[in-house]
Amino acid sequence: QVQLVESGGGLVQAGESLKLSCAASGRTFSTGAMGWFRQVPGKEREFVAAISWSGGSTLYVDSVKGRFTISRDNAKNTGYLQMNELKPEDTAVYYCAAARTFSIPKNDYDYWYWGQGTQVTVSS
Repeated sequence: QVQLVESGGGLVQAGESLKLSCAASGRTFSTGAMGWFRQVPGKEREFVAAISWSGGSTLYVDSVKGRFTISRDNAKNTGYLQMNELKPEDTAVYYCAAARTFSIPKNDYDYWYWGQGTQVTVSS
């Protein structure tokens, strides 16, 4: 089993930055690509960004392109999401997820492991 723990969330003002971390433990050798998702109460979960196991491929939702950067350090079993120029509409609970495939999954259900989430609140 793999456990994912997010950290780094908080309350910031619009235009500021936050860096989320996702630490993996357990059978980490079985993990591959990693992704970040977010959810607002009453709305569906939204894909934010993903990165392949090697880090050579990344994918972003259009609304965060140019502002967010996903990265990972496999030696530390940790993934990151650097969020710059935050906007109030970025407010959500952010979840990290890990797949078993090295390449970025095409579907959310291909992510096998999920963290508990960290709250990000951006005030205007």
